[in-house]
Amino acid sequence: MAEKINLTEQLKRYFGFDKFKGNQEAIMINLLDGNDTFVLMPTGGGKSLCYQLPSLIMEGTAIVISPLIALMKNQVDAMRNFSEEDGIAHFINSSLNKAAIDQVKSDILSGKTKLLYVAPESLTKDEYVDFLRSVKISFYAVDEAHCISEWGHDFRPEYRRIRPIINEIGKAPVIALTATATPKVQHDIQKNLGMVNAKVYKSSFNRPNLYYEVRSKTVNVDKEIIKFIKNNQEKSGIIYCLSRKKVEELAEILQANGINAKAYHAGMDSATRTQNQDDFLMEKIDVIVATIAFGMGIDKPDVRYVIHYDIPKSLEGYYQETGRAGRDGGEGQCITFYTNKDLQKLEKFMQGKPVAEQEIGRQLLLETAAYAESSVCRRKSLLHYFGEEYTEENCGNCDNCLNPKKQVEAQDSLCAVIETIIAVKENFKADYIIDILQGRETSEVQAHLHEDLEVFGSGMGEDDKLWNAVIRQALIAGYLSKDVENYGTLKVTDEGHKFLKHPKSFKITEDNDFEEVEDEAPARGGGSCAVDPALYSMLKDLRKKLSKKLNVPPYVIFQDPSLEAMATIYPVTLDELQNIPGVGAGKAKRYGEEFCVLIKKHCEENEIERPEDLRVRTVANKSKLKVSIIQAIDRKVALDDIALSKGIEFSDLLDEVEAIVYSGTKLNIDYFLDEIMDEDHLLDIYDYFKESTTDGVEDALAELGDEFTEEEVRLVRIKFFSEMAN
Repeated sequence: MAEKINLTEQLKRYFGFDKFKGNQEAIMINLLDGNDTFVLMPTGGGKSLCYQLPSLIMEGTAIVISPLIALMKNQVDAMRNFSEEDGIAHFINSSLNKAAIDQVKSDILSGKTKLLYVAPESLTKDEYVDFLRSVKISFYAVDEAHCISEWGHDFRPEYRRIRPIINEIGKAPVIALTATATPKVQHDIQKNLGMVNAKVYKSSFNRPNLYYEVRSKTVNVDKEIIKFIKNNQEKSGIIYCLSRKKVEELAEILQANGINAKAYHAGMDSATRTQNQDDFLMEKIDVIVATIAFGMGIDKPDVRYVIHYDIPKSLEGYYQETGRAGRDGGEGQCITFYTNKDLQKLEKFMQGKPVAEQEIGRQLLLETAAYAESSVCRRKSLLHYFGEEYTEENCGNCDNCLNPKKQVEAQDSLCAVIETIIAVKENFKADYIIDILQGRETSEVQAHLHEDLEVFGSGMGEDDKLWNAVIRQALIAGYLSKDVENYGTLKVTDEGHKFLKHPKSFKITEDNDFEEVEDEAPARGGGSCAVDPALYSMLKDLRKKLSKKLNVPPYVIFQDPSLEAMATIYPVTLDELQNIPGVGAGKAKRYGEEFCVLIKKHCEENEIERPEDLRVRTVANKSKLKVSIIQAIDRKVALDDIALSKGIEFSDLLDEVEAIVYSGTKLNIDYFLDEIMDEDHLLDIYDYFKESTTDGVEDALAELGDEFTEEEVRLVRIKFFSEMAN
């Protein structure tokens, strides 16, 4: 059938392109001839066209099974743009009402619809199966086919039911398409879809225009990201984070720093999510911050950078997400922040899942760690993972190739590794092999009596980092292989056996060092000191002057840690002042003006370059707890009842309330004090704070005497602060 059709003419007629890319034409001919077809093509290679054009040529309606509602809408809109008839493409999923579904059915029955996109969940519903039985199906396309495999990065159990449903609806050729699949995943897909004999078209996974870099995750990731974006002004970028909370936090921080960014994750209401996606596509915003878990299906050709705030759970996920950069063949920077701590977190998330699933997840994490830590060409590592050999010594477009490390001879080390793998009968994973080399008598080693082996302890002179590097690079060089079916046990290849008989030079580069970084100390609290002592002392003088003029103690205006931060960060506007710990909007308005004027003058006179341009503006803490406490106090709920309802200790509640009033929010707790406190006691404590130069509770108790409690002092201090300072 395909020979009679001039496909290039049809391509020009429907899509306006003059020629096909890569394997596209061969794939279409195979499908038009009625054969099952398996397509492995990287993101940006033109997978969609492989089924879109045949659907327009063939008789009947093509069913496209796709997991992403957002992507369905995009593709249907795109198809309608190529045609005069809106009914040419439709989708059915949970977002449609009954009237819309009736319209879809009517267009299909009248023969208008050539492409029907269906979510796998919808396909399993009896009403759709019954309806589709009465329709002439041209072929079935299974997009994102890696979702079938538990070894794929986005396993969906409902994908396992696709074949039985196809059998129920009616026989037609199947085309399965994916942008990421290791040999193991490819086999899984073909087996599960009953298309083991399908013709396989595999394009190279190499994307030469993408630059890959892995950076150590320091305490200042936000700052690094802001600096990177500001150096890439007006370019489109995607940032992936692991959690929805981080997505929202980071989007707010970027906005506060003058970056046009919005959030995107599955927990948002669909209208907002769609709006944010459209704003990104229409270039109303430059940056979208999204969860890794949410495959965005964004078909934007000119995304210039993809940043991973957290390392993804698998290299397939990483490849798929970085693949959204530079789809037009132009620049695409892929920056990933990595610390081993993130992998430990991801492992914790897996607890509670079935053991087999945990084991698979752990394997995938180990591959990701190996990629991040290795100092081998990133391209070589990635392509090896997908079963493709990259022969260039230096790709010239990744951090490891642009900053190559010195190579060291590891011939003897590789011989030791091969001997050990053979000694344990090729039944164990890399970490166990390293335990044997290092002579560690772990319970597992003892259970197998392997402490008696001749190779036990033969590698004790080196550290684990070297052994990991030897194993990783021997896998890439083809001396070792990994048995994926058996959770990554190491095998020696024929080349490896030859190497052991006749050793030759084997040079490796040592792995990158990703030092653990201590978490940043909280901004508030003792022990911090100002970077500019001269300014700090001037600010203290100004505070003293104001305290006399306004007749309030100095600490009521700004506390010491706030002044120290001002003498470090140099805020010169009220907006900037609100980034200082302990300074809310109210406080900034009430007292801030004179402080900003003083700081600005000091900077000008001393030609100080302020760090504000590169300083990350933090977002005011809009914690739900604080908001609900303020609302409860406004409704005059007793404070002990608030603590009870929030499930926190009374003293912890007072901590929260103090933080609220210290940042400049006025709270009236008189209703509670009137009920629980003796009026004379209250006045004595209030007068003490009026006269005192410190707001310490212990100082107050020492001065006031035994009949006063710590809670009373703290409660009156809250009242005093709120009235005098806010």
